[in-house]
Amino acid sequence: MENCLFCKIVSGEMNTDFVYSDDKVAAFEDINPQAPVHLLIVPRTHIEDLNHLEEGDGDLIAHIYQVAKKLAAENDIAESGYRIVSNCGDDGGQTVYHIHFHLLGGRAMQWPPG
Repeated sequence: MENCLFCKIVSGEMNTDFVYSDDKVAAFEDINPQAPVHLLIVPRTHIEDLNHLEEGDGDLIAHIYQVAKKLAAENDIAESGYRIVSNCGDDGGQTVYHIHFHLLGGRAMQWPPG
């Protein structure tokens, strides 16, 4: 997508320090962190939101969760616990319409959220 912020980031068009990168996803720190650890895991393929996932995207989603597990361990939040969030649509709080997953940890999470 021509004007998609996350497409520009994962393609390297925008200078971003990745904490993780492979051929399927890139991960980087959120610019407005809501926890001591707040990373975004973004697929390199543009998918607007969860409603636009297709049958063949299951391997990608599984990979994202494996990356989240790896990053949680690397950031010393695996044992204490963490949260993975993907907002969908305006009422769900989505602000960038490119599917992405927030990895949050380093503090106790509250329930219910927002």
